[in-house]
Amino acid sequence: MKRVLVPLAEGFEELEAVTIIDVLRRAGIEVVTAALAGNPVTGSHGIPLTADTGLDAVAELDFDLLALPGGMPGAAQLKADARVARIIRRLHDNGRPVAAICAAPMVLAAAGVLEGHRATCYPGFLDGAAQLTVVEDPVVVDRGIITSRGPGTALDFALELVAQLEGPGTRQRIESGLQRPAGERG
Repeated sequence: MKRVLVPLAEGFEELEAVTIIDVLRRAGIEVVTAALAGNPVTGSHGIPLTADTGLDAVAELDFDLLALPGGMPGAAQLKADARVARIIRRLHDNGRPVAAICAAPMVLAAAGVLEGHRATCYPGFLDGAAQLTVVEDPVVVDRGIITSRGPGTALDFALELVAQLEGPGTRQRIESGLQRPAGERG
C-alpha cells in the first residue's frame, strides 16, 4: 500500500488538507497526518483537525509522496520548519514525488526542489523565486513535482495525486464515484 505524508501546521487551509486526505484514502492510499507542533491543529478558518501523530515521530520514515496543504500562516510555518525541508529534499532526491497547493509551493521553492521546473500556486507566493517557470494552470506536474493553485483546485490536485500514485484508472474510478459532472473533470 502506498503511503503519503501530510504535515499540518497551525493555519493550514482546511479545504485543501481534508480534500487531499479524503480522496487519497478513498483510493486505498495510507495517509499519515503529522502535526508540526501541538495536536489538534487548527486551520486558517478555525476548524481543528486531529493529526495522526507528531512530525518528529515520522520524519525519518519512508513515504511514497509528500503533500503540503496551503493556507496562511500554515504554509509559512511549513516553510520555516527545517524538518519539512529535509523531508522534501530526501523524497525528491530519492525520486519520490513532492506536492504542494496554494501558498505551499513556496515551501518547495525554499527547499530548493523547484529550480528548473514549471509550477503553479496561489497568486504571488512564488514571486521572486529564482529559476522556475510559474504558470496559471490549475494543476502542474513536472518531473516529480506536483503543484496546484488553491482551494478551488483542491479536488483536481488530490485526484492527480491519486493518478501519480495508483494510475489513471484508479483516478477515474474515484472521480466517477464523486459524481462530478463530466464538464468539470480535470
